[in-house]
Amino acid sequence: MSEQILWLNRLRLTDLPEVGGKNASLGEMIGHLSEAGVDVPGGFATTASAFRGFLGDAGLTSRINARLDALDVDDVAALVEAGREIRRWVLDAPLPAALESAIRDGYARMCAEAGVELAVAVRSSATAEDLPDASFAGQQETFLNVVGADQVVEKVREVFASLYNDRAIAYRVHHGFAHADVALSATVQQMVRSDVGASGVLFTIDTESGFPDVVFITASWGLGELVVQGAVNPDEFYVHKPTLAAGRHPILRRQLGSKRERMVFSDRAGERVRVEPVPEPEQRRFCLTDADVVTLARHAVTIERHYGRPMDVEWGKDGITGRIYILQARPETVKSRAAAQRIERYVLDRRGPVLAEGRAIGQKIGQGPARVVKSVAEMDRVQAGDVLVADMTDPDWEPIMKRAAAIVTNRGGRTCHAAIIARELGIPAVVGCGDATRRLEGVAEVTVSCAEGDTGYIYAGRLPFERVTTDLGQMPEAPLKVMMNVANPERAFDFAMLPHAGVGLARLEMIIAAHIGVHPQALLEYDRQDADVRARIDERIAGYASPVDFYVDRLAEGIATITAAFAPHPVIVRLSDFKSNEYANLIGGKRYEPVEENPMIGFRGASRYVDRSFQAAFALECRAMRKVRETMGLTNAWVMIPFVRTVEEGAKVIEVLAENGLRRGENGLKVIMMCEVPSNALLADRFLDHFDGFSIGSNDLTQLTLGLDRDSGIVAHLFDERNDAVKALLSMAISACRRRGKYIGICGQGPSDHPDLAEWLMDQGIESISLNPDTVVDTWIKLARHKRAG
Repeated sequence: MSEQILWLNRLRLTDLPEVGGKNASLGEMIGHLSEAGVDVPGGFATTASAFRGFLGDAGLTSRINARLDALDVDDVAALVEAGREIRRWVLDAPLPAALESAIRDGYARMCAEAGVELAVAVRSSATAEDLPDASFAGQQETFLNVVGADQVVEKVREVFASLYNDRAIAYRVHHGFAHADVALSATVQQMVRSDVGASGVLFTIDTESGFPDVVFITASWGLGELVVQGAVNPDEFYVHKPTLAAGRHPILRRQLGSKRERMVFSDRAGERVRVEPVPEPEQRRFCLTDADVVTLARHAVTIERHYGRPMDVEWGKDGITGRIYILQARPETVKSRAAAQRIERYVLDRRGPVLAEGRAIGQKIGQGPARVVKSVAEMDRVQAGDVLVADMTDPDWEPIMKRAAAIVTNRGGRTCHAAIIARELGIPAVVGCGDATRRLEGVAEVTVSCAEGDTGYIYAGRLPFERVTTDLGQMPEAPLKVMMNVANPERAFDFAMLPHAGVGLARLEMIIAAHIGVHPQALLEYDRQDADVRARIDERIAGYASPVDFYVDRLAEGIATITAAFAPHPVIVRLSDFKSNEYANLIGGKRYEPVEENPMIGFRGASRYVDRSFQAAFALECRAMRKVRETMGLTNAWVMIPFVRTVEEGAKVIEVLAENGLRRGENGLKVIMMCEVPSNALLADRFLDHFDGFSIGSNDLTQLTLGLDRDSGIVAHLFDERNDAVKALLSMAISACRRRGKYIGICGQGPSDHPDLAEWLMDQGIESISLNPDTVVDTWIKLARHKRAG
């Protein structure tokens, strides 16, 4: 007689046909990765042979197959009825005596080894589950905090029945799996006390772009079911694998989630777990320490290296012992299968009124009638092409999710159920909107845009958009360095998938405006702010050690994300170039900024850095740059100084940088100067005595050369970087840098707008052209053709 149960520590991947993908993977990790420090809770698995024997002994095999063969799974009502009937057949059938005895003996052995009556998780593991090209994750049931042999036996039977959940039946049909070929193995595994700790999901690639050099971690208080279901908005962390391997501080980015609820063990009779509110102080802090995040990332890299492919991992932190456990690992099945040589981009032609926003899933745009669905009972209201709007989704929703043009939910993070299914279906989703069901109630048509970074937007109406597909396999050799202008760290991993030679302009202004939002001097003088400003600051700085640490760390996170995405290529970071009116618009900013008639040529750039009133704020930028370069080891980050009016001012900035620990040439640091004032080109050699090269800012250089305000619509028609006077200055700057053997590039708008200007610059001998990402491929190809023609 075949075995009824098998212990997890004896299983390997080769046992998948007998214990399913999840259990085979658990055994593989216990057997091969324990010595590497990867902890996996022990337990046992019932076998596929035992499951098939159970169905056969109960006379269910032929009845179930006949019932399913006659079913149209796209008829939701018929699917629900068939699933309910089959599950009742399974639940009413007794387990074979040999199987029940083996389950009881296995549980008794676990309790004896632990010295207590154990709480266990009873999970499902299908024999077609967790394959590299298909994921059955979440299709069957999981039961937590199961105590006592009678309960374990009962929950194993319920797990068996869940092979015939509506969503599991539909998924098999839609993915070409024959029902009769799929068997179920039940896992009985020791519980990790993450109910008093934390838990979540991680991926060994970026789930949105497919960028391979990061580990993406989500985390929330309590048991992990709420993260998987999408019932909470979790904390998020990105860890850079090469920096981790180098032994440096590898956490690129942290995002505090709301974490309003948690699932914990219940001590009420007849109740195994319950959901409770999270106290506000715990909502406002990260549920993992940096050390925890690094430990999880190390485990993730170990697991990925062992399996040789991107992985999707569930984990839990025991709140009693502090130890971190891996609960399951399966192949990531969406981005790892995407065509690496094809880039698909969606671009909105124009924006409309924003009705709701949340976390963007994918980078596509979808549109259609907004269909607010308040429960599974209303699923039949969803028609093909609708935008499905719900509080959250779970696997019971899957039969109709494939009809949707896009999905919008109130709750959930980027690893929740709705996010996972949207990725598999290849449709956009915006999750964690908070109140989308209320805001979109009664709205006829909407456009769901996930093409604008980490934040997804739901706009009123059907907005026009473009879809552009580029075959990168046909790219010719570049005739010069083609770099990119990147302002938004949220798009860095996506943009880094394009061909490039680095970043010619990484602007700090968007990081400060969107990710910090507070004037640096208001943070330095937090205690002097009025109550209203302090309250607004407090909302922003939750999770960080102090107001100043918030500014430095958030700035460093933004810089590091861009720098890591494009490593080892240079990333030229332009230090802040806000005008006084723009700084005044930040929280607490008005008290620190002058009112200027023409801020465009006022208190900005280098003049700020050397002014006593701004030096403490500038020192924070320098601290952030040092953290990126020295603590994290991302020495491909260069510094760029904007709007240097005089040689003396340039020399003074170099002194101030050195006073703040950023010394030219030390640890490979290059300091580039924006060449954007006519004096820069006219006195190029004297400026180059103090800098390692120029990056031409064609926007400011053009307006100052032609004496016009580029923001004025009246004279806008005169603004042209190709004007002979502008080109004369460009030629002077390029010649000086070439003569001195120093870096010369351009990061202004001109080459992105005017391919003929890009060709002229190449002919002049410019070293690099930094373009807006949406023009990189076309300009690259045109320049290659121009080079061949010349």
